[in-house]
Amino acid sequence: MKSFTTSIAFALMASLHLSGASPAPIPQSSSAAIEVSVSYDPKFDVSGTSLNTVTCSDGENGLIRKGFSTFGSLPTFPRIGGAPTVEGWNSVNCGKCYSLHYKSATVDKTIKVLAIDKSDGFNIGEEAMNLLTDNQATDLGRVTATYSLLADSECGM
Repeated sequence: MKSFTTSIAFALMASLHLSGASPAPIPQSSSAAIEVSVSYDPKFDVSGTSLNTVTCSDGENGLIRKGFSTFGSLPTFPRIGGAPTVEGWNSVNCGKCYSLHYKSATVDKTIKVLAIDKSDGFNIGEEAMNLLTDNQATDLGRVTATYSLLADSECGM
């Protein structure tokens, strides 16, 4: 599929070049699902934990600046955690809302998660993982799911 998409993009750019027109940038779809590893950490289930303990604490894009102080003060709590899109402190992706979808032979669930920390995959609270896996967080430990970006309002932001 990637080479097909690349071929179409190349053909489009070649035809635009021959016509003298400049190619318009191809917009990135925010609804495209991307495969990702999802794990859990019970630290995200403790409502009184200060946001000073995560990557998305302060700074211009931090959650404290938006008026939140603890995990429990976030509108999606306990559906919070680390996301692969958060590059580091003050990331523009702090507070972004994501849809996580997990499907297995016995489960087909989707949850909304608020990104508050940096992680290689999604690392969410055990409660959120149980919502996603139909109460199998401790049995499964880590699953492969898909994610897509949602509007901030989908997570109450």
